Amino acid sequence: MQRSFIVGVPPDDLVAYLADFGHAEDWDPGTVRCVRTGQGPVRPGATWHNTSRFRGRTTDLVYVLESREPHQLVFAGANKTVSARDVMKFEPSSPTATRLTYTASLRFKGLARVAEPFLRSEFEELADKVAERLPIAAEAHHG
Repeated sequence: MQRSFIVGVPPDDLVAYLADFGHAEDWDPGTVRCVRTGQGPVRPGATWHNTSRFRGRTTDLVYVLESREPHQLVFAGANKTVSARDVMKFEPSSPTATRLTYTASLRFKGLARVAEPFLRSEFEELADKVAERLPIAAEAHHG
């Protein structure tokens, strides 16, 4: 799923905010809890324990920041039934705003793969909600 939208935060500040995946609690309606599992600066290799709720069920994934560049963040999450990849690309749209293109990919493992086509519309709906909530959360954090 991919969404592109404007966030009223300069690119460097938006990258810094979103690099801390713990903020997903604020902008991802599926995230119940997201806690950093290490210490030190947020850089590639940093990890978070994420608890998400989808269709009334909770699941835990470990997310790792795979890449942090001035114009892109890449996170990978995994557990025994799913692997997730989140790619966030940042482009200045004005001196005080950023165009964020957010691509989230999910791959189910084993028997769970059978359900994947049936869940697409629900994941698309979740992506719409992220596109609504993320700018509000980032702007509130920045402001």
